[in-house]
Amino acid sequence: MHVLDRIERKVLLNASRKQVWEALTQADQFGQWFGIALKGKTFVAGETIEAPITYKGYEHVVWKARIERILPQTLFSFWWHPFAVEEGIDYDKEAPTLVEFTIEDRAPGILLRVVESGFDQIPEARRQKAFKMNSRGWDEQMGNIENYLSKPPIR
Repeated sequence: MHVLDRIERKVLLNASRKQVWEALTQADQFGQWFGIALKGKTFVAGETIEAPITYKGYEHVVWKARIERILPQTLFSFWWHPFAVEEGIDYDKEAPTLVEFTIEDRAPGILLRVVESGFDQIPEARRQKAFKMNSRGWDEQMGNIENYLSKPPIR
């Protein structure tokens, strides 16, 4: 396997399996920590979802993902185009990467793992930059979900 084919990150979360699962798979919650305006949307396996990114500096970008699998309280995965942020480029012509979140019990909390794979299918001209930007992005997103889950829920 090519070195630049996959990014893997993990974080130990001090939350229940149910809380972690809902933060991943309830679109509204996912959007809150990931930085996407997903209020009122639902993740459905096999369907494509689009919503504006709310992340500072990327507000011009529409997040687009095709939900792959939702295995209750175990795995959530989707296909997307990594670092697809330049206006006027049709990223749909490219192969997407697969993002897989898995959760497992790891006392005293939940181990969340994210693996993004398929970078070797990205056009060479942007493969390295997409890999680098998403490597940094996943570092940040693991911190974001950790922060999100450590705050008391808003009722």
